[in-house]
Amino acid sequence: MPHRHPVRVRRVDECATLDEIFRHCLPAFGGAYLRRIYTILDRAIGEGCPLTLAISGPVTVSGQHLAWLIPLLETGWVAYISTTDAVCYHDGHRSLDAHAGDPIHEVPIHSDDAALREEGTIRVTDMAFDEAVLLDQDRFLSACLARPEFQKKMTGTELRYRLGAYYAAQERRNGVPAGLLATCHRLAIPVLVGAPADGSVFLNSMKLWAMRNAGIVPEYAFDLDLHAEVFEACAYHRWGLFESEARALATLILGGGVPKNYNLQPEPALGQVLGLPNVRGYQFDVQIVTAPVTDGSLSSCPPAEAVTWGKVDKDTYLQTTESMQADYSMVMPFVVKALLDNHSKREGYRLYEQRDALCERLREDVRGNREWLLRSVDYPLAQ
Repeated sequence: MPHRHPVRVRRVDECATLDEIFRHCLPAFGGAYLRRIYTILDRAIGEGCPLTLAISGPVTVSGQHLAWLIPLLETGWVAYISTTDAVCYHDGHRSLDAHAGDPIHEVPIHSDDAALREEGTIRVTDMAFDEAVLLDQDRFLSACLARPEFQKKMTGTELRYRLGAYYAAQERRNGVPAGLLATCHRLAIPVLVGAPADGSVFLNSMKLWAMRNAGIVPEYAFDLDLHAEVFEACAYHRWGLFESEARALATLILGGGVPKNYNLQPEPALGQVLGLPNVRGYQFDVQIVTAPVTDGSLSSCPPAEAVTWGKVDKDTYLQTTESMQADYSMVMPFVVKALLDNHSKREGYRLYEQRDALCERLREDVRGNREWLLRSVDYPLAQ
């Protein structure tokens, strides 16, 4: 007979910490999923495993980055982030000169949206802001992107690192708390965006590009190097597997979409596409998503399915992975607080400052795999 685990619980008024509540007061159903999510993260952090974070949704416009995301980043546990262009764009609103501090206000979810449009108010679920905020944000970003240091081809990580410095200067001048990009700049945490054209940071670059093509401005030379950014993400994954102290990686995926997939793709990129040996997926994989698995929108997201792709380690996944269907905004403040109470902060990895060296070591691996790579591009195409 398989080993049985008795259901034992503790009264909430006997628990002194959030950790005890997570472990002893969530015995079943959705609560048991949350308990497992928490205990896997607790174990990964306790073992010193570098954590990668994929996050989609309006985490900056809603202020969640200030509540729990930035405290999580400041622990030193997170190696890099995969997110959306929109998250980076809305991150700057609170620092704008005309709106510093509180450009966002609450509105009912079931608002009169036609009336809001008439008064120039834009709604994001139950958050809202004046349309003027977007226009000022566009002016700010256009001024940044026109600066001399942006006039070259670069990775998106360099773009967002440089923007983080400008966001930070704005925040200091206007006396508002540091936002996401400013924090990642300070901590040298790379910020990866898999769909950079799907957001307003890139739309402002398109504006400057169009102005140059129309002869309105004499030059504009900024360009994104997508090949180099994907390669850089692979170099970070290689570092985690072969050079970090843990020789393993953990991932926390909040929401789905491109950030989720971008965060999972370094393993197939290294092993399947570049043909490098001994490449493994994530040892720990924790996901909080709202999409149901039945409609296909979670493809490659549930850890068990990701195992078949090699994105999650096949030898440990039954004990080290979980996917929970929930709105992460409901649970992450409690999860982060419990983890902060349970673990000490440590020196961050500051991978952005090591990216040149890490990418060069991956290039050396590619050079060493020359014969396999040459065979991989040889296919008898139909004429």
